[in-house]
Amino acid sequence: MSRRPVIAGNWKMNKTLDETKALIEELKPLVADAEAEVVFCPTFVNLAEAVKLTEGTNIGIGAQNMHQAEKGAFTGEVSGEMLTAIGVKYVVLGHSERREYYAETDEGVNEKTIKALALGLTPIVCCGETLEEREAGNAESKVVGQIQAGLKNIDDITKVIIAYEPIWAIGTGKTASKEEADEACGWVRKTIADMYGQDAADAVRVQYGGSVKPANVAELMAMDNIDGALVGGASLTADFAKIVKY
Repeated sequence: MSRRPVIAGNWKMNKTLDETKALIEELKPLVADAEAEVVFCPTFVNLAEAVKLTEGTNIGIGAQNMHQAEKGAFTGEVSGEMLTAIGVKYVVLGHSERREYYAETDEGVNEKTIKALALGLTPIVCCGETLEEREAGNAESKVVGQIQAGLKNIDDITKVIIAYEPIWAIGTGKTASKEEADEACGWVRKTIADMYGQDAADAVRVQYGGSVKPANVAELMAMDNIDGALVGGASLTADFAKIVKY
């Protein structure tokens, strides 16, 4: 099955409003004819302006997180309804930094994913193991467990994008070999097949993330189970276009 690649830039806690405007304007012409689906994920405070700046382009705007409740006494949180109201189309859920620093759980990721889908948002759901888990031989069980718990009870799993991000390769300069990355994305796809059937597994898109850069994106994208990339640091400059148009 032909799956359209999706390349997303997770800007994390970077870029002021002016810097966000400048980077978007610089990137727009550079990615205009990309074959891949293109997503930028700025910080919450810059989302509305990013949506305006990308209207009529091939760029979709995503948030880096959301709360599962519509509204309420959740200081510092942002709801999916707030995101859709300003035109956001995607949302990253369960990133390892959210799990590590803010104690997010698979159960919470599951609640958020179900809510995002109900609102018409496309969730980019992250999974991945630590270096210690990989060296102990537990990488597969960790990834499979995250998928089983985080993506249960989904009405249409093909509307979810899954990002496999080995934690040991995020922001470290280390990258899984193309074989390691493809194998892990294969674990994800097999788990989806077990949960939702082979047709769904063949249709769902699985990204790789973890120090993706222009020098290694092409070999990663050539692998059977890799359908895109969730890019961190390398998405913060115009060189991101080289990844998008690998």
